[in-house]
Amino acid sequence: MRILLCNDDGYFAPGIEHLARTLADVAEITVVAPERDRSGASNSLTLDRPLSLKQAANGFYYVNGTPTDCVHLAVTGMLEQLPDMVISGINIGANMGDDTIYSGTVAAATEGFLLGVPSLAVSLCSKAGGHFATAARVTRELVLLLQRQPLRAPVLLNVNVPDVSHEELAGIGVTRLGKRHKAEPVVRTISPRNETVFWVGAAGEAQDAGEGTDFFAVQNKQVSVTPLQIDLTHTAQLSLVRSWLAQ
Repeated sequence: MRILLCNDDGYFAPGIEHLARTLADVAEITVVAPERDRSGASNSLTLDRPLSLKQAANGFYYVNGTPTDCVHLAVTGMLEQLPDMVISGINIGANMGDDTIYSGTVAAATEGFLLGVPSLAVSLCSKAGGHFATAARVTRELVLLLQRQPLRAPVLLNVNVPDVSHEELAGIGVTRLGKRHKAEPVVRTISPRNETVFWVGAAGEAQDAGEGTDFFAVQNKQVSVTPLQIDLTHTAQLSLVRSWLAQ
């Protein structure tokens, strides 16, 4: 089995190192990740300049681009064979609800899915990063399950793992995306050069976090697994917009 690993935290991040080490005995691992932290890059591709591919001392490859660039470059131009799976992570911090729109972690997995490869996005739900080993072990279990029992349809799974020991986990829940309150306003400040600069505000707190959501599962120490799709069509509004345009 061949697995392509990527992330949005950069090739030097501890999460991807844990993942590569934990999966090394179940698959042939190739790591292609951004050369620096590209959190929040979403699904952007670099189209205004060429990309470079370099190899670090630990064998990981890194690209001067986005997470999506990394997967696109690896699958369509670097690897001689299509990988059997793309796994993005382990991200430090949750990617739940609206986070999935902005997340470079989810975007890397999405690119794999768009290129016809079963893909997982894996996040550890804490900025402390205390239990990468738990998230790596959960990912390994999912990989082995997909090996034994492949799903009948192309799959893009968003996996969020509570930052606790594996023994403390309360199982796995199949969830839908919740929803956050709107983000905090930008923070205005003055730089050391006496220039006005702005920091993007923090993400909003959970708003739709009831039973069945990713927020609820993680809050209750369950691993959240959410199947994602790419179709953004608001199907329920098709007839509304047709009627509006016909007036």
